[in-house]
Amino acid sequence: MTLPKISVTIITHNEEENIENCLKSIKWADEIVVVDSFSADKTITVCKKYKAKIIKSKWLGYSRQKNLAIDKAGNEWILSIDADERITKELLDEIKKEFGKGDAADGYYIARKNFFLGKWIKHCGWYPDYNLRLFKKSKGRFIQREVHEKAEVNGATKYLKHPLEHYTYKTLSDFISRLDRYSTLSAIELHKKGKRAGWTHLTIRPITTFLKMFFLKLGFLEGFYGILLSGLYSFYTFSKYAKLWEMDKKG
Repeated sequence: MTLPKISVTIITHNEEENIENCLKSIKWADEIVVVDSFSADKTITVCKKYKAKIIKSKWLGYSRQKNLAIDKAGNEWILSIDADERITKELLDEIKKEFGKGDAADGYYIARKNFFLGKWIKHCGWYPDYNLRLFKKSKGRFIQREVHEKAEVNGATKYLKHPLEHYTYKTLSDFISRLDRYSTLSAIELHKKGKRAGWTHLTIRPITTFLKMFFLKLGFLEGFYGILLSGLYSFYTFSKYAKLWEMDKKG
């Protein structure tokens, strides 16, 4: 069986620090589509070096931006990744092997090895962290939501064994700045759904978030990294509901 052509789609904004290693890991792709929201650094220069198809667009939100990249892709098979992710040789070999069987599904879930401050986090609920990333353009789409976007496929799906690598949160400052942005978007999402924040959301939920990550999801096995992550996610939960309370107050 001839392997189908694959378009790799990426959204970017000032990803100079990450994008080259990402593009190196997908040099094999039949097409690379980058939707860039007017980066001010060398992101575009690096993308041109790898002959990526570049589309400039104002920021539409995570889901819409990724769907735009899908729309601009020329092939039926889409592999949607982020600039701080890498496709390993083992994962690529598995994808080739899967397509070679001749009974491909409509979409594939891929696990992620998430790195926090340079360390692969195996616990805290961070692994295997499956996401639908490889799918047919005619069958898959990112559902509309403010943050934590995810793709859905109208058809059969399978799970691949080998993970991609995700080099996220290289510094605590990076985590905290994104925590602020993501908690705002999550609060907006909840507000749109008519949710309201009560005192339990600001007291009990942050505590249960920490306990769940650190104990139930074995975060203590990560040592100090587990304490940091559980504490930061606890604060994220508090921030999200505090901002929702503020939105309710302002009407």
